[in-house]
Amino acid sequence: MKQYYIFTYGCQMNESDSERLAHQLELAGYTSTDNFEEADLIILNTCCVRETAEHKIYGRIGELKHLKAKNKNLIIAITGCMAQKNQADMFKRAPHIDIVLGTHNLRHINEMVAEVQRTHKHQINIEMDNSVLYELEAKPTGTFSAWVPIMNGCNKFCTYCIVPHVRGREISRPISAIVEDVKKLGASGHKEITLLGQNVNSYGLDFKDGTHFGDLIDALDGIPGIERIRYMTSHPQDMNKEMIDALGRSSNVVTQLHLPIQSGSNRILQKMNRRYTVEHYKELIDYCREKIKGLTLTTDLIVGFPGETEEDFQATLQLLKDVRYDMAYTFIFSKRSGTPAATMADQVPEEVKRVRLQALMDVQNEISLELNKAMEGEIYEIIVEGPSRNDENVWFGRTSGNKMILFPKDESLAIGQTVKARVDKAQTWILYGTVVS
Repeated sequence: MKQYYIFTYGCQMNESDSERLAHQLELAGYTSTDNFEEADLIILNTCCVRETAEHKIYGRIGELKHLKAKNKNLIIAITGCMAQKNQADMFKRAPHIDIVLGTHNLRHINEMVAEVQRTHKHQINIEMDNSVLYELEAKPTGTFSAWVPIMNGCNKFCTYCIVPHVRGREISRPISAIVEDVKKLGASGHKEITLLGQNVNSYGLDFKDGTHFGDLIDALDGIPGIERIRYMTSHPQDMNKEMIDALGRSSNVVTQLHLPIQSGSNRILQKMNRRYTVEHYKELIDYCREKIKGLTLTTDLIVGFPGETEEDFQATLQLLKDVRYDMAYTFIFSKRSGTPAATMADQVPEEVKRVRLQALMDVQNEISLELNKAMEGEIYEIIVEGPSRNDENVWFGRTSGNKMILFPKDESLAIGQTVKARVDKAQTWILYGTVVS
């Protein structure tokens, strides 16, 4: 029996793509294996957002070379963003690769595998076809949660980001197709879904008929079996009050909003090509807090963007103090070849970046702890996810706001069960609690 193994790197969109690849492979008679050394087909679904990720993946590709020596029939395929970016150069760097499959061509995996078996020659398909967004079924890996792609591509061209170059232009799936997917997931026992897009707030703009993300949220409201709808990632440029109203009135959209600001300086935002101001962003946050009860707010921040002065950085620190995020994902700017920011003047020294990052984390950690401490003694609904990473006798679940609550293992509980938990002790990143029902 033929076996496959998929290495998945990068974002949630890649995880979703891997589930769709798995479904196609199983239609062709493959079964999954937990040991990649026993596989007849190995796929690396890659990321190239940062050069460190790319180096890590090339290291893994090199490690697989010895398996080809042991199994002449082993097929190694590379897909995802790095495959789209580097294309045929991947064969030059790693001749033992058999297939390079672009981000728009996952539906061709089985025919390309068959062609390698027939010809014993390299196969490549990196054509970016934006004329149609193909529909591929998935093999969900979660027991109660599932990814639901709603669109592909990005039109924003932030000066630090490679995504538009490897994922192509924005193209949205019809609302009817998404609703059908979610109904099937609800009927099959999945109670939590996550809507995926590089920028979910631009959903529907390519239809040019007035459709927007809020319309999709309204259409998904109340689907049987679905308790929670998550979504990522949002973009301040396209978010508006109509969308926020839809999020606020939905019966099953979560209370977490991840809205990346990237910098607290309008000057740096302009250099990033983010196309909104800090003032507009704050107005959106105020409206979200008015309309979404119990809002949990998270963001992304980049320090050390080319040309960032101490004054720019202090503006970012002030933003943290003003907005008071529950959590911020903070990153040091790193050059990404192929993007305008990589060649900008006034690159910030690495030591300055590290100092600024630490200062940023210090401020945010203090805020996160204060907000979590305010949750002590309160009771929240969570979905049980199972054992924690470090202790099988400590289980965890997440609130609607995506806060993790750890609690003692209870044999009467099952993964995917919805229960209530009281927060007994709060730390910066996690909460400790007790299941009360």
